[in-house]
Amino acid sequence: MSLPPAIHKQIKNKLIMSTKPKTPPTGANGASAPAEPPTYRINPEVEAKIDSHIKENPKYWNYVQTMPRERLERTVVLNEVRELDRQQRIRDGVLKQINQNPELKRAYDLLVKNVPEDEKEGVIAQIGRTARRAVARVQGQQQTRGEAVGV
Repeated sequence: MSLPPAIHKQIKNKLIMSTKPKTPPTGANGASAPAEPPTYRINPEVEAKIDSHIKENPKYWNYVQTMPRERLERTVVLNEVRELDRQQRIRDGVLKQINQNPELKRAYDLLVKNVPEDEKEGVIAQIGRTARRAVARVQGQQQTRGEAVGV
Protein backbone atom coordinates (compact mmCIF):
# COMPACT_ATOMS: atom_id res chain seq x y z
CA MET A 1 0.00 0.00 0.00
CA SER A 2 1.41 3.38 -0.99
CA LEU A 3 1.19 6.35 1.35
CA PRO A 4 -0.48 9.56 0.20
CA PRO A 5 2.10 12.19 -0.85
CA ALA A 6 1.29 14.46 2.13
CA ILE A 7 1.89 11.65 4.65
CA HIS A 8 5.05 10.53 2.83
CA LYS A 9 6.40 14.10 2.99
CA GLN A 10 5.70 14.32 6.74
CA ILE A 11 7.50 11.06 7.42
CA LYS A 12 10.42 12.11 5.25
CA ASN A 13 10.73 15.44 7.09
CA LYS A 14 10.76 13.91 10.59
CA LEU A 15 14.07 13.56 12.37
CA ILE A 16 14.81 9.88 12.55
CA MET A 17 17.77 8.41 14.34
CA SER A 18 18.56 5.01 12.98
CA THR A 19 19.52 2.45 15.58
CA LYS A 20 19.74 -0.31 13.03
CA PRO A 21 23.03 -0.94 11.32
CA LYS A 22 23.13 -1.06 7.56
CA THR A 23 22.87 -4.68 6.49
CA PRO A 24 25.98 -6.08 4.85
CA PRO A 25 25.65 -7.14 1.22
CA THR A 26 25.07 -10.80 0.55
CA GLY A 27 27.04 -12.82 -1.96
CA ALA A 28 25.60 -14.68 -4.95
CA ASN A 29 25.06 -17.82 -2.87
CA GLY A 30 23.23 -15.91 -0.13
CA ALA A 31 26.13 -16.04 2.31
CA SER A 32 26.95 -12.87 4.19
CA ALA A 33 30.00 -10.83 3.31
CA PRO A 34 32.98 -11.13 5.65
CA ALA A 35 32.15 -9.90 9.14
CA GLU A 36 32.80 -6.17 9.41
CA PRO A 37 31.73 -3.90 12.21
CA PRO A 38 28.32 -2.41 11.47
CA THR A 39 28.18 1.16 10.23
CA TYR A 40 25.53 3.46 11.64
CA ARG A 41 23.95 6.36 9.84
CA ILE A 42 24.53 9.77 11.37
CA ASN A 43 21.91 12.48 11.19
CA PRO A 44 23.53 15.85 11.99
CA GLU A 45 20.25 17.34 13.24
CA VAL A 46 19.70 14.46 15.66
CA GLU A 47 23.34 14.63 16.77
CA ALA A 48 22.90 18.35 17.48
CA LYS A 49 19.80 17.63 19.58
CA ILE A 50 21.68 14.99 21.54
CA ASP A 51 24.65 17.31 22.10
CA SER A 52 22.34 20.08 23.24
CA HIS A 53 20.58 17.75 25.69
CA ILE A 54 23.93 16.59 27.09
CA LYS A 55 25.08 20.19 27.60
CA GLU A 56 21.81 21.11 29.33
CA ASN A 57 21.82 17.98 31.53
CA PRO A 58 25.41 17.25 32.58
CA LYS A 59 24.36 15.30 35.71
CA TYR A 60 22.18 12.98 33.66
CA TRP A 61 24.96 12.51 31.10
CA ASN A 62 27.38 11.62 33.90
CA TYR A 63 24.83 9.14 35.27
CA VAL A 64 24.50 7.49 31.84
CA GLN A 65 28.26 7.31 31.40
CA THR A 66 28.72 5.60 34.76
CA MET A 67 26.03 2.98 34.16
CA PRO A 68 27.33 -0.58 33.83
CA ARG A 69 27.05 -1.80 30.24
CA GLU A 70 24.44 -4.47 31.06
CA ARG A 71 22.25 -1.89 32.84
CA LEU A 72 22.60 0.51 29.92
CA GLU A 73 21.67 -2.23 27.45
CA ARG A 74 18.65 -3.24 29.52
CA THR A 75 17.55 0.41 29.72
CA VAL A 76 17.65 0.66 25.93
CA VAL A 77 15.59 -2.53 25.64
CA LEU A 78 13.11 -1.22 28.24
CA ASN A 79 12.63 1.95 26.18
CA GLU A 80 11.93 -0.20 23.11
CA VAL A 81 9.40 -2.30 25.06
CA ARG A 82 7.68 0.87 26.30
CA GLU A 83 7.48 2.24 22.76
CA LEU A 84 6.00 -1.01 21.45
CA ASP A 85 3.46 -1.02 24.30
CA ARG A 86 2.53 2.59 23.48
CA GLN A 87 2.06 1.74 19.81
CA GLN A 88 -0.12 -1.25 20.71
CA ARG A 89 -2.31 0.87 23.02
CA ILE A 90 -2.78 3.42 20.24
CA ARG A 91 -3.60 0.66 17.73
CA ASP A 92 -6.09 -0.95 20.11
CA GLY A 93 -7.74 2.42 20.76
CA VAL A 94 -8.08 3.17 17.06
CA LEU A 95 -9.56 -0.26 16.32
CA LYS A 96 -11.93 0.01 19.29
CA GLN A 97 -13.15 3.41 18.08
CA ILE A 98 -13.69 2.06 14.56
CA ASN A 99 -15.44 -1.12 15.73
CA GLN A 100 -17.84 0.81 18.01
CA ASN A 101 -19.29 2.71 15.06
CA PRO A 102 -20.94 0.33 12.54
CA GLU A 103 -21.01 2.96 9.78
CA LEU A 104 -17.33 3.74 10.27
CA LYS A 105 -16.53 0.01 10.37
CA ARG A 106 -18.30 -0.52 7.03
CA ALA A 107 -16.38 2.41 5.51
CA TYR A 108 -13.02 0.98 6.61
CA ASP A 109 -14.00 -2.51 5.45
CA LEU A 110 -14.80 -1.04 2.05
CA LEU A 111 -11.39 0.65 1.93
CA VAL A 112 -9.57 -2.62 2.62
CA LYS A 113 -11.76 -4.99 0.62
CA ASN A 114 -8.86 -5.94 -1.70
CA VAL A 115 -6.28 -6.32 1.08
CA PRO A 116 -5.35 -9.89 2.08
CA GLU A 117 -7.41 -11.06 5.05
CA ASP A 118 -4.43 -11.49 7.38
CA GLU A 119 -3.36 -7.85 6.74
CA LYS A 120 -6.74 -6.11 6.96
CA GLU A 121 -6.69 -5.29 10.67
CA GLY A 122 -3.21 -3.79 10.44
CA VAL A 123 -4.10 -1.70 7.41
CA ILE A 124 -7.33 -0.48 9.05
CA ALA A 125 -5.33 0.51 12.15
CA GLN A 126 -2.78 2.34 10.00
CA ILE A 127 -5.45 4.25 8.08
CA GLY A 128 -7.24 5.04 11.35
CA ARG A 129 -4.06 6.38 12.98
CA THR A 130 -3.35 8.53 9.93
CA ALA A 131 -6.90 9.86 9.93
CA ARG A 132 -6.77 10.53 13.67
CA ARG A 133 -3.52 12.52 13.28
CA ALA A 134 -4.96 14.49 10.35
CA VAL A 135 -8.08 15.39 12.34
CA ALA A 136 -5.99 16.40 15.36
CA ARG A 137 -3.74 18.53 13.15
CA VAL A 138 -6.70 20.32 11.55
CA GLN A 139 -8.33 20.90 14.94
CA GLY A 140 -5.05 22.26 16.31
CA GLN A 141 -4.72 24.63 13.37
CA GLN A 142 -8.31 25.79 13.80
CA GLN A 143 -7.71 26.47 17.49
CA THR A 144 -4.55 28.40 16.69
CA ARG A 145 -6.38 30.48 14.10
CA GLY A 146 -9.26 31.05 16.49
CA GLU A 147 -6.91 32.25 19.21
CA ALA A 148 -5.12 34.56 16.79
CA VAL A 149 -8.40 36.02 15.50
CA GLY A 150 -9.89 36.34 18.97
CA VAL A 151 -6.95 38.35 20.32
